[in-house]
Amino acid sequence: MRRACTEQNLIADGDRIAVGVSGGKDSLALLYALSAFRRFSPQKFELFAVTVDMGLGADYAPVATLCADLDVPYTLEKTDIGDVIFHVRKEKNPCSLCSKMRRGALASVIAKMQCNKLALGHHADDLIETFLLSLFYEGRLNTFAPQSYLSRSGVTVIRPFVYLSEADVAAFVRDQALPVVTNPCPADKHTQREYVKNLIKSIGRDIPIARERMISAVTHPERNNLWPAEKQ
Repeated sequence: MRRACTEQNLIADGDRIAVGVSGGKDSLALLYALSAFRRFSPQKFELFAVTVDMGLGADYAPVATLCADLDVPYTLEKTDIGDVIFHVRKEKNPCSLCSKMRRGALASVIAKMQCNKLALGHHADDLIETFLLSLFYEGRLNTFAPQSYLSRSGVTVIRPFVYLSEADVAAFVRDQALPVVTNPCPADKHTQREYVKNLIKSIGRDIPIARERMISAVTHPERNNLWPAEKQ
């Protein structure tokens, strides 16, 4: 994480960073790691935690306790996103809309908190899963960047875990006994992303280096060999 922050210039002096905490392993690990990083980071920054409650019955009390232990101010924003997606709109593939609505709710909250950055727990496995999702379902070669500026909200999204594997994050969460919140989403484990995750695992059984090669292809632009934008 420290290497990502340094090489990608993710944190600057005076930043007010809100960590989007879903209650899952990735966001909890990021919150814990950034809290520890405050003690020796060359850049001095303030840290906050924000959870968007989708209204599906999750218990975030353990997250609030962890934030208190870490001395990180915690905000729980209650919404009806779950009801809108599953009962009003009855989305068959809810993940994209859910992500947009949760991101909008997060942006609104952190704007009130006067935070200039939003830290998300996306890791290297998310990077290639997003790439394949975009390729398969959108016909685009696209994935997220280590940081991106949201012009509408004036907030910069940073992903300090972008160099880490999901396995390393999961092991860290187990070692620290972090209070992972059970995901109450009805679509959990039945999404396009879950399909792609399992596909990558399947490919890895036949081609053990496939995961690392995909990450390298995405993160090293000089390895791209695609058609030019204009005909020669």
